[in-house]
Amino acid sequence: MQNGDQEVPSQPRHSDKAAGAYTLAEQIGYLLRQANQRHVAIFTSRMNEKLTTTQWAALVKLRDLQPCSQVNLGRETAMDVATIKGVVDRLAKRNLVRTAPDTTDARRLVLTLTEEGEAAVARNLPVANDISEETLSTLSSAERAMLAELLRKIS
Repeated sequence: MQNGDQEVPSQPRHSDKAAGAYTLAEQIGYLLRQANQRHVAIFTSRMNEKLTTTQWAALVKLRDLQPCSQVNLGRETAMDVATIKGVVDRLAKRNLVRTAPDTTDARRLVLTLTEEGEAAVARNLPVANDISEETLSTLSSAERAMLAELLRKIS
């Protein structure tokens, strides 16, 4: 040490064993992200009308729930308030979704599918089934059921 230099304690080092215990490729988040990236790539290449996965989810769920508030649609599709607002805005701009103020609460938007939205859902349902089939193509029927059950369990 020179002229008043103080000894700086060294940073603790992870043991080789502790560092080796974490392998990215074995982590559930990494595996889920890879599976999701594969699914989104299949979805994007096959879905008609350039719909995104979130737009498709909103359209299909709205078909089942309509009329439905924007907040409820977000909740039912696992999208936060900002995300569902953006999705609905883009779908409305494309004339697939109609928005109207709620007659009982002016702060709330009520959503319905337009005729064009209904037709888009009908046209794309077979494609969506094919996308799911391709995503799961490497799994047996039993593995598909197990995967769905396990994903529901951790969701």
